[in-house]
Amino acid sequence: MPGVRAAPPLRAAGVGRKERPGGRSHVVGRAEADLAAALLVPARGPHPGLASRAAPYLRTAHCPRPRPLRGPDLQIINERIAEFSLSGSQRNIRAVLSCCQGILSTPALAVIYTAKQELIVTLLSQLCWSTCRQPEAAVVPQLFEVIHLALGHYILIQQQQVNPRRAFGEVTGHLLQPCLVLRHLLSGGTWTQGGQGQLRQALSRDVRSQIEAMLRGGAFQPELLSSYKEELLEQQQGDQKMGTMKNLLAPMDTVIARLVDTSYCEPSLHAAVVANSVALLYKLFLDSYFKEGNQLLCFRALPRLFGCLRLSHLPEEQIKALSTSDWTTELLVVEQLLNSVANSNIYNIATDRIRHGEAQFHFYRRLAELLINHSQASVPAWFRCLKVLMSLNHLILEPDLDDLLASAWIDAEVTEFRTRKAQEALINTLFQTYVKLRQVPRLFEEILEVICRPAAEALRQPVLAAGPSTVLCECLLELPPSQVLDAWSLVLDKFQSLVLPSLRADVDMALKSLSLSSLLHCVMFNMRSLDNSTPLPVIRRTQCTMERMLQELVKPLLHILLDCQGPDCELWLQKVSDSALLLSYAWAQVDAMLSLNCSQYHSVSGAFTGGVPEVSDLPSLLPGIETCHWKKIEKLVAQFDTLGRYCLEHLYLQKMKRTLVQTSFLSEAALHSLKCDAAYILGSGRESLTQRTAASWDGEVGTVSALTYPVAHWHLVMSNLSILISYLSPDDVRYLADVLLRTLPMSRAQEGSADEELNVTLENISKAVLHSPLFPEMQSLHSAFLMCLTARCTSILCSGVQSDSSLLSQQLPWLFVKDHMVVAHWENIFAKVGPDVVEPRGEIAQNLLSLVRSDFPIQLEGEQLDSILRLLEVVSTLQLDNLLSPHHVCYFLLLLSMAISKVGGSCSSSLNLKFLMTCYQLLAYLQRGKSARSVLKVMYISDIFEIVLTSLFKMSSRFLIDMDDPSWLEFLQVIGTFLEQLMQLLIQIKLSLVLNFGKIIAFLSRFKPYTEATSGKQLENQTPLGRQLLLVSLTKLCQVLGPFVKEWMQQHEATEALPELLQQAILHTGVVLQLCLVHGAQGRRLPSAFISSVSTLLEADVGQHSRHHGTEISPMTDKMQLSHPALYQSVYSQILSELPALAGDTQSFQAAVRFLTLFLLAPELHPKKDSVFISIFHSVRKVLADPAISVQVIQDFEPHLGALFTQMLEVGTTEDFRMVMRYILQGLDICNMWRADLQAILSAVTLIKLLLSCLFSGEKASLFWRACPQIVTALILQNREACQEQPVPLAVVGPILDVLAALLRQGEETVSNPHHVSLAFSILLTVPLDHLKPFEYGSIFPRVHNVLFSILQCHPKVMLKAIPSFLNCFNKLVFSVMHEGRQKDKGSTDDLMVVLDCARLVGRMYSHIAARAEEFTVFSPFMVAQYVTEAQKVTLYPAVKGLLQEGIYLILDLCIEPDIQFLRVALQPGVRDIFKELYNDYVKYHKAKHEGEKRYTV
Repeated sequence: MPGVRAAPPLRAAGVGRKERPGGRSHVVGRAEADLAAALLVPARGPHPGLASRAAPYLRTAHCPRPRPLRGPDLQIINERIAEFSLSGSQRNIRAVLSCCQGILSTPALAVIYTAKQELIVTLLSQLCWSTCRQPEAAVVPQLFEVIHLALGHYILIQQQQVNPRRAFGEVTGHLLQPCLVLRHLLSGGTWTQGGQGQLRQALSRDVRSQIEAMLRGGAFQPELLSSYKEELLEQQQGDQKMGTMKNLLAPMDTVIARLVDTSYCEPSLHAAVVANSVALLYKLFLDSYFKEGNQLLCFRALPRLFGCLRLSHLPEEQIKALSTSDWTTELLVVEQLLNSVANSNIYNIATDRIRHGEAQFHFYRRLAELLINHSQASVPAWFRCLKVLMSLNHLILEPDLDDLLASAWIDAEVTEFRTRKAQEALINTLFQTYVKLRQVPRLFEEILEVICRPAAEALRQPVLAAGPSTVLCECLLELPPSQVLDAWSLVLDKFQSLVLPSLRADVDMALKSLSLSSLLHCVMFNMRSLDNSTPLPVIRRTQCTMERMLQELVKPLLHILLDCQGPDCELWLQKVSDSALLLSYAWAQVDAMLSLNCSQYHSVSGAFTGGVPEVSDLPSLLPGIETCHWKKIEKLVAQFDTLGRYCLEHLYLQKMKRTLVQTSFLSEAALHSLKCDAAYILGSGRESLTQRTAASWDGEVGTVSALTYPVAHWHLVMSNLSILISYLSPDDVRYLADVLLRTLPMSRAQEGSADEELNVTLENISKAVLHSPLFPEMQSLHSAFLMCLTARCTSILCSGVQSDSSLLSQQLPWLFVKDHMVVAHWENIFAKVGPDVVEPRGEIAQNLLSLVRSDFPIQLEGEQLDSILRLLEVVSTLQLDNLLSPHHVCYFLLLLSMAISKVGGSCSSSLNLKFLMTCYQLLAYLQRGKSARSVLKVMYISDIFEIVLTSLFKMSSRFLIDMDDPSWLEFLQVIGTFLEQLMQLLIQIKLSLVLNFGKIIAFLSRFKPYTEATSGKQLENQTPLGRQLLLVSLTKLCQVLGPFVKEWMQQHEATEALPELLQQAILHTGVVLQLCLVHGAQGRRLPSAFISSVSTLLEADVGQHSRHHGTEISPMTDKMQLSHPALYQSVYSQILSELPALAGDTQSFQAAVRFLTLFLLAPELHPKKDSVFISIFHSVRKVLADPAISVQVIQDFEPHLGALFTQMLEVGTTEDFRMVMRYILQGLDICNMWRADLQAILSAVTLIKLLLSCLFSGEKASLFWRACPQIVTALILQNREACQEQPVPLAVVGPILDVLAALLRQGEETVSNPHHVSLAFSILLTVPLDHLKPFEYGSIFPRVHNVLFSILQCHPKVMLKAIPSFLNCFNKLVFSVMHEGRQKDKGSTDDLMVVLDCARLVGRMYSHIAARAEEFTVFSPFMVAQYVTEAQKVTLYPAVKGLLQEGIYLILDLCIEPDIQFLRVALQPGVRDIFKELYNDYVKYHKAKHEGEKRYTV
């Protein structure tokens, strides 16, 4: 590694040997050959695997025979590594390292190294130096493996060392320097950036841990404690025998001397190594020697180690010359040292002062002076060091408190996020400390002194940004009112004595006035409010302070502002106006709050009483300031978009609130005043919002500037909309809506980063308003926003007009009516046109149809399409299902106009499809709303149907997209949903059903795709996408019309028009499906849409022929003829053959299962030769036995398969059922587990679950429950075998537990033998609950719980004799939750949520056990004992512990007093403490509450 110098020569054996001139290569080569040969004949026989490592030497050397490995051979290895360390030459180094690794990893060979300790020390030293001196890219990865092995051996030697002096000498003399350099480089990630990063990081971590263990065992041994005491505490040991330690003096000096020695690496690296090592050495010192009574010793080591850092000894000029990175490195070490002191409680203020002459205090004072005199506000660690010093003792920093406040807060330039957080933590500690000391006024004195110092005020950041302001707010809320009033008075005094006299002539004083105003505003706003229970002296003092502030500060400031005789400077005028208006706003707000909360507070502004005041009695902005003066102030403030204008808006808002509170009835004058005030607030920031700003605001008043004013103004308006909206004119409301739309984020890039989301931006505010549940309640704004959105969309559509606009404006008037006239247009139409008038509907529909059939005159290009899509994203966030009728119709026609518009050739098919999908999704959402019927006053459903499909067919002919493309299939689903909603709406209102459905069917029969398909046109000339659209339309028609016709015919026997229409729809659908089947039969599987359509057709067909047999679909008689039997039978055959393949697609499989279920209802379709039951069963078995289908997929299919099996059992015979049971028992044969045929087992288990989900009775039920004992036994054997496998196949164990729980629940009355139920306990005891991944644990645990719960609830007779077995299983669950819920170093929140869910189940089981007190009372003390015994072994997460304790409290309810005494005596001492704590909590929280509830129980 560059920067690491050559190591001093080592005097261990063999390392310093000289070679003869001219014979070096021969000697080396022969020695290496001997070494390689020796590796083959170790002292105890050859080691397998080492021959391959030594093979290269054997092939290149001439050695007559192998010989044993000896010490000189290891010296050769050390020589080669030393040569590599010095020269960097990699010749043969890999082979040498391989030999070394082989020796160290073989105990029989490693003993030669460990027997001669100097060899392993030399090896370690040279290995570390070799690693440190190699360039990052040239380092040999094997070096780390060898270092890892060598360190492991040396640490073992250290642990067995009986001579502490020798161990100390080896470490400090030879290993300390190279190991510290190596650890520093490893900590910096020098070699952990390679391709095998994860492996190297783990190895790097292990090596660093070994280095720390080696240093602890050598330099900080327990035997060296007396030497450290003699050195650090300067104690004389007298005649006490020192043994081997008598000549070992000053161990700390020795370690420090080796550390600060500059000869072993370059100065640039040396400083970093020393800094990195100081904190480590102090940590190791504390780990070894810190205990009660050794605090002074541990402190004495601190200044000695701190003296190694450059901060402690460099001259002043050199300290100032240090770079920010150097400061960061050194301060991080200081922070670690101070944290070690704080965490170990080394510093006790009283002990240090009384016994040690404040030795520690003086050191920390010198350190504090160093830090404050060399401010480093850009380094987070600097703030953290000061924070620790403040937490140790506030007196450490108090002498320099003013400099601390200046450098760390008021004059600090902090911009970076981490640094800002560190600054906030320091300020928080500072305030909290003085709050506890009740010396906050003293702190405020210092703050005011710093603010009022002569300084370049314009360069200062705002005193109260978000972080410091939050800290100060929390502090003030904890203070008693008297101290807050003291601080308040201090600020007033400072303002009056220092700032006001010089304000007229000084810009710097104007800036200071704003800082003091921000501070005073924060104090006033965060004082605890007064109420009627507040002591009267406090109320009077507060009132006097308020009056003094108004008369002596606020009014003089406003008069200075009105006189405008200050310096001719905009900055002065701006800052004075900001300061005056901020204090005016603060006074008015606090005055209103005190008046409302405290009846004994008498405001100068007058009481908040109801009534009808005269014009002269209406509230003013501020008492004593005339209206004409406010007009002048408004003109002055209008020059600046800053804090003053924002505060003036707040004053007007406060005036509105006073007017609303004081007047029980709004007179014309009051109403006029409210409207004027609201108009001023909105108009004040109107100009600033015209230029959209990307600035973010932290929400603090003091940080409002010209840049953030638009955000603050918009935040003020939006957060007070509920007050303002009622008094704004229609034009102002439209303006608000326009700004709201304009400031919404229209793209991902505008939504901002995570850091910006913490602050307030225009986009965040508007987005919050849009998503607020209150937004639709503000009808005027909501309506105006809808109109703005409509206007924006129509303007884009009109920009794409390619024909005569005047003619189009007559055909599509809703696109050309401007702004608010849109809604008025539809309101007029609804007022004039009744629900039964046809002309307007026909007119609009005919216009749209004529435009769609010819060539729609609006064409959208790429940029226009993108703009509309962004606007449609906004539309999708609105509650379209809750619109009023005019808006509903407006948006319906707007979205429909978009959907039928042409798309230019510059747009891709995918973009076009996305646009259409968005339009029709919104149309479907709209038609689910409360005003959906209003569309029928404008157009007939049949006309909408025709317009949509005509447009879509024309567009589909231009789509360059495959018919199986997922996006196209999703679009078909969206279209189907929209068409279905239209027809359902038609049925709901029953408006001209025959007419509308007749027109729909007539249109579909002459629809171009239908005529192409039925005319025998060649396949290549047909439009496949159009055919799919036709099929979706016909399918939805049958799906909606079928059930309705069936219900209609039961109530209206004489009507035959609708059944005839349904029959036509069925015939048309069948024709299209047959054509699709023919065209798609060329080696392709049936698509899910096709199967769904066939299923819908079959359901409608069966319903049509069985409508006289009740409301539900029932099996048909053989005499009934279906419309398309050949189609159904063909699809049936194909589905049976393809069912396993269809299982790969969820939608296809579900559609196929639904078809088979319906097929069973039509006996006339069943084949004469083969049994439908057997065919379907075998096909389903193939699916269940297919190893390519996962367990999770099968579980998802179970509800659909359950419906199929229910129908199968209806049509199947007893013999068919016997066949199913045979297959189940064959699948549960234990041989399948031995053959590892897990799929056969899972298939049988799934079949049992499917049968249990069916309602069957009679002989079939009898057959099943007679086989139940055999099934339970088979499940036990399967589970036992599965749990012996490694890893356990949980995919089998989980379903077995599910089936067992279901059998126990449903067999409550039929499983009569208690022995068969008791067998379930053996299954539960074998299920593993440890060493599972979180998701596995969360899957298995509830299943075990379900089995236990099923036994407890459904088999009480079994529980009478099986309580011990039950408790064994339950305790397994309890202990498992405790083990998984223990506090760990790592683990995600999701993992803890899994354990919490399981803990809730355990708590619930405890409650069920407690509910059966008669059975479990005897066992309750043993349950408690087992709980506390296990609880003593682990530290649980509080949430887990709380859930478990709630359950065990219920068991303690069952314990009587002798049981409690027994537990107190019988438990082990450590467990007894846990029980004592548990029982105390039980009595305090649970029992007291329970007894309290009994008092109210009758």
